[in-house]
Amino acid sequence: MPYTVITIRPEQWVEFRDIRLRMLEDAPIAFGETLEHAQATPEAGWLARVTRATQPDRTAVAAVDDDGTWVGTMSAYLSESGAATVAAVWVDPEHRGADAGVTDRLMEAIVEWARTTARASRLRLSVHEKNERAAAYFARAGFAPTGETQPYELEPGGSLRIMQRDL
Repeated sequence: MPYTVITIRPEQWVEFRDIRLRMLEDAPIAFGETLEHAQATPEAGWLARVTRATQPDRTAVAAVDDDGTWVGTMSAYLSESGAATVAAVWVDPEHRGADAGVTDRLMEAIVEWARTTARASRLRLSVHEKNERAAAYFARAGFAPTGETQPYELEPGGSLRIMQRDL
């Protein structure tokens, strides 16, 4: 199935909201937000989120299938000098896997933004210690554990492992 990777724009806040709710329902430990919180966010809040993602130090991309359905998303922001942080990585379960290539296409867009627009020399991200599928993908994409961890503040708790990739 062909996919197009787009840079998300503020006028696409409805599509962004819809995929975010699907993300939180599918993988509640992966995004630092509860589904209930996201469902209670008003329209203005969703528009603000997407607008924030379009600032020069940030980007958000989506994979769209040939019928216009958003099937994946990934974002990044310049987090410190020379480093961009990858966040909100999700692909619909029906479109996952190396053969589908959706996550790889999204990561390619993030890497391109990090190199050219953000002028970052490395990408960083955090992944919940129990999210082995995501950690395996990130390792395949060139990320390695840094040894750093952060507490995961929401239920079920645990730790976020920090991974990094040089560009």
